[in-house]
Amino acid sequence: MVIKEKILIVEDEFIVANDLKIMLVKAGYEITGIASSVVQARKLIDTKRPDWVLLDIMLKGDLTGIDLAWELREIQLPFLYISANTNQSTLEAVKATHPYGFMVKPFRERDLIVMLDIAKYRFGQEKGTLGATQNDTQNQEIEGIIGKSPLLKEVIEKIKIVAPAETSVLILGESGTGKERVAHSIHDLSAHKSNAIIIVNCAALPHSLIESELFGHEKGAFTGANSLRIGKFEQANDGTIFLDEIGELPLDSQVKLLRVLQEKEIQRLGGNKTIKINVRIVAATNRSLEKEVAEGRFRLDLYYRLNVFPIQLPTLKERKEDMEVLAHYFLKKYAASSRKNVSSISVPALEQLMQYDWPGNIRELEHLIERNVLLAKTNEIEKFDLPTSNSNPLEVNNGRIKSMEEMEKEHILNALQICAGKVSGPGGAAELLKMQSQTLYSKMKKLGIKQGYN
Repeated sequence: MVIKEKILIVEDEFIVANDLKIMLVKAGYEITGIASSVVQARKLIDTKRPDWVLLDIMLKGDLTGIDLAWELREIQLPFLYISANTNQSTLEAVKATHPYGFMVKPFRERDLIVMLDIAKYRFGQEKGTLGATQNDTQNQEIEGIIGKSPLLKEVIEKIKIVAPAETSVLILGESGTGKERVAHSIHDLSAHKSNAIIIVNCAALPHSLIESELFGHEKGAFTGANSLRIGKFEQANDGTIFLDEIGELPLDSQVKLLRVLQEKEIQRLGGNKTIKINVRIVAATNRSLEKEVAEGRFRLDLYYRLNVFPIQLPTLKERKEDMEVLAHYFLKKYAASSRKNVSSISVPALEQLMQYDWPGNIRELEHLIERNVLLAKTNEIEKFDLPTSNSNPLEVNNGRIKSMEEMEKEHILNALQICAGKVSGPGGAAELLKMQSQTLYSKMKKLGIKQGYN
């Protein structure tokens, strides 16, 4: 006999609460009651002992759903919010209570059930009840992920836990920390490993062509559509799609992506039939999606749909104990590919690496080693030509901390200087920064960087 999970609905609008009850009963849940205030909810929690609470923010009485959320945290009763209130101050208060999900009103029945499934999955992971760590991958090394620092070990453990599951993964971290490498590792350790992983750089997609690129189009769908195009999701069927720089997608594209994630089907532009797809979603961003949500640039429901299992990647500065092994890994790699007999790095040169702050992270280290292997006159790299500064690299005038835009601009300017102003093509800054030249041109325009050498 299957035991139904018990849910308490805390919602002050009767029609909304009754609709929720009908949806949840249909999906196999037991409703222990409906409360319109925190006082009523407390009584029902004490007497009915629900397994989950669906929680609106604005309720009758002086107390809000957020007040109740703190009490639920104390008694370890899992909850998720259902609210139309998404202003910044509210979202910050919501975030502080660590909910297992946030549904934005209005929503469809399917949205509610999917979000509950996600919330239960996250809760199970937190409590260690999913048993995923018993998978055979626990004893495997992960190719291409180098180092043994505590922060990196945490990342590796999370990869091994989530890879065998079908859940979405959101990889967070600064540019150059290895987000694409982690995405490949998740795919390689999953049930989809024998099929393709399709890489999509969302920042590089022209806004007018995003839908066509992701979902494809039929011949004649628009001017210039001279043949059938299979989109990235269809290419990734039975495999994995990696949506890099997901925070760059415009809002209208986010709506369509959310629909695909929930319905597991696509429709090509100009087509009249839906195509079922089975795709593992891995997304990545160097932005704070919570901030993007608060400022209205990223959909809250899509954020929670993607953020089922977040993996935060440390910066290279945070894992300097891995510096030497990483440097030698890249040394061996590029000495072999360039067929140069460079086999060691001097102690003073290694000390230089340890003292540097690495704003470009692992990608910057890799390019530095590659260049110095090519320039080496002997079998040892004796020193590195690194930027030097006696000031804190985060400080600008009057002790003010640099913004992310200022740091990004400075990093791009450094890359352009190294590449003698060349942006695209072999030896260009786009290649150095490992991004599409179109993306770099777009960032340069946004940051006011003049294109002096292209």
